[in-house]
Amino acid sequence: MFRPIMGQCCHQCTPDSLREKLGKNSFLGFCNLLSINETQTRYRGWLVRRVCCVLFVSGCKVYGSPVNDRLERVCQSNRVREMLGAAHKAPEGEDSQGQLSLLAPFYPLISVCISPGFTRFVSWVMLKMFASVFGSIQVNKNHLPALHRAAQEGSPLVYVYMRQSALDCALIPLVLFCHSLSVPYTVCPLNIKSSFLRSVLQKVGVVLLPPSTLTELEAEMDPLYATVMTSLVRELLHEGQALSIGVSAESGHGGQWLARIRQLIKEGSVPDVSLVPVGISYDSVTNVKFGSKSVMQWLLSLLWTKPSTSVMIHLAQPFSLKEMCESGRCRVDEWLPLQDLLLPVVLNNSADSVFGRRRMSWLLPMFPSTELEEKSHSDRDLSVAIILHLIFSAASCTAVMSTGVVSSLLLYKHSKGVSTSVLCRDVAWLLEELLFRNRDVGFGGTLQEIIHYSLSLLAPDLVIAALPSGKDTVIVPRPSVASILHLSLLAQKVTHTFILEVVGACAVSAMLCEVVLSSVSSRLRTDGVKGEEVRGDMEFDVVLSQSELTEKALQLCHLLPPGIMPPCQSTQCFALDAVDSLVHCGILIMEEIPRDVHICDFWKKEGTLTWTTTDDPYHSDSDCEEQDLRSYKISQPRQCPEMLFFFCRMLAGHLRALCWTTMALDQMDSPLAEDDFLSQIHSHLRDTANQKKQHYESCSEEAAHTAVRTLIDLGVLLQMYQTGGIFLGVSPLFQLSENRQKLQRFISQYLYN
Repeated sequence: MFRPIMGQCCHQCTPDSLREKLGKNSFLGFCNLLSINETQTRYRGWLVRRVCCVLFVSGCKVYGSPVNDRLERVCQSNRVREMLGAAHKAPEGEDSQGQLSLLAPFYPLISVCISPGFTRFVSWVMLKMFASVFGSIQVNKNHLPALHRAAQEGSPLVYVYMRQSALDCALIPLVLFCHSLSVPYTVCPLNIKSSFLRSVLQKVGVVLLPPSTLTELEAEMDPLYATVMTSLVRELLHEGQALSIGVSAESGHGGQWLARIRQLIKEGSVPDVSLVPVGISYDSVTNVKFGSKSVMQWLLSLLWTKPSTSVMIHLAQPFSLKEMCESGRCRVDEWLPLQDLLLPVVLNNSADSVFGRRRMSWLLPMFPSTELEEKSHSDRDLSVAIILHLIFSAASCTAVMSTGVVSSLLLYKHSKGVSTSVLCRDVAWLLEELLFRNRDVGFGGTLQEIIHYSLSLLAPDLVIAALPSGKDTVIVPRPSVASILHLSLLAQKVTHTFILEVVGACAVSAMLCEVVLSSVSSRLRTDGVKGEEVRGDMEFDVVLSQSELTEKALQLCHLLPPGIMPPCQSTQCFALDAVDSLVHCGILIMEEIPRDVHICDFWKKEGTLTWTTTDDPYHSDSDCEEQDLRSYKISQPRQCPEMLFFFCRMLAGHLRALCWTTMALDQMDSPLAEDDFLSQIHSHLRDTANQKKQHYESCSEEAAHTAVRTLIDLGVLLQMYQTGGIFLGVSPLFQLSENRQKLQRFISQYLYN
């Protein structure tokens, strides 16, 4: 009955694009790519119904891209010639053939093209193949008219998505082909050895890694490869071709392509591009690795599989990259290293919070290439800000699937088990909350159908048992690493939607822990507590000041993984919104502090506001100091504490992984190569979870990578660049067990236990 409109441009960073391309807000509906009938062709009849897919594919418009003289233009570009001159010093009297021979491995990459006939055939094959994998591929049609207008205006379109599966690279070109939009050149960071498969993909615009390299990082370590790719991107954008780029929030890979585009715009080689965030949602995690044998094995396995899962794709509103870069609205002047933001609080127990945003320079990895070297930190930070903005935009326009709703309830609210009747009630509640926060969902139908469909897909990860009465069933998450990790991955989009409430709830939990541990004059009464389950009504007779709550939320913001917080909003505003969100959802209620009490807000310590006492004779009701009188109490209705703990558990996996990683530093022999260090941390997380037989969501490879990256930014781990690569070691400051314990206590205060 109601579908929120997602994917609009940022009103702060790109208001001009929002104003120009904002069309009607009426919902245009969805189309299923796999549901092709005769109405989508120009013909009718009995025979047409049997070959309608072929007729539909032949009727779609394809914008061909012949190679022509692209190879010569790339080889003769100034940046390539300069790099060749530095890499190969030709003797006197020798021509440049020796230098050009260094480019021979890159000729197939430069000669990639889009053949209209081949593209139609491959698209037909993909439609048939995906019909055996998915029950439906739903595409939101809301922003398709804006994409058609942007394509006609002349600026090349660059589609940016979050890397989840190898299928992402195929889904986006297929969607654009079926809607007669220009098929993009797809950057595919896969190592494919099969020469036949490489030749097929290169004729449909897929830019692969060189055959001699195993990983994307290894390829980017070659300065000549980076230079050639920058020149190739320049020539493709000059031709007006669209691009499709995947970005990883975990490692930052993929961001270098966006940095190349920004560099070309800055130097004037390319006038402008239109960026289009793309959100792709899967009912279940589908990970397909395209090797020579794995593809054939996967295709053969489709003959015995029955399509059940579905995919939903949201194409966001395009916006100008030049506007974002040159308008000055995307600010990075307040970015600070994480150790400057948190180390005074962690080690010295400082009450003064440092204002600023955490600098995440690793989202644009430092490659030994002159193409990605920035002249100043501000230029590099701006490239990182654009990458961060696109990660957040792609995640924000991603629909929440029914399996994600059920997974989050089973993990964070009913980890001990729940009956289907209670689960139906909670799914209806959570669905309303998602729609209220303007997040679309990728399902429809009656509540019973939605629950049955989700449980059938999640059956391998659940234990379903019938009650003795036979009227209801009990559902419990299967206590295994694979099952919990799968459920946790599906629930991430729900956590992203409720991130304000999650941060606010963890701040409240941290303050309640302080109240209990400090034994101040307060009451904490429960009718009964058993483990993590709270029974009966719970009453918190504790007054929480706004300043302390906001300070706790502000400090927690700096520990969040990338892409989960709005990049164009200050952390101070986000922390204030996090506290206010708990008031809006009924967890906190405001309470007036008596006026004979002197109030001082910690914001004033930074000079943000001029503080006064409440007995100031010049105090006026119109002054902004009136908000200093705010304090909060936890609401008394039964569902409020339950909702508070539900939000707290959403971030527990990330925070627990940080704690366990800090504990593992005692057992690490450092310095170690970065890959070996990550591998040992991942093994430690898995061993700890297996030993405790719970909290398996904290032992994923992604959790280990994010935790190590946070500790590097915090100054706990030091990166050392040596001849064998990057090595990680514990810094001298945190070789002291006392400092590691302080850090562990600081992180664990936000963990709900």
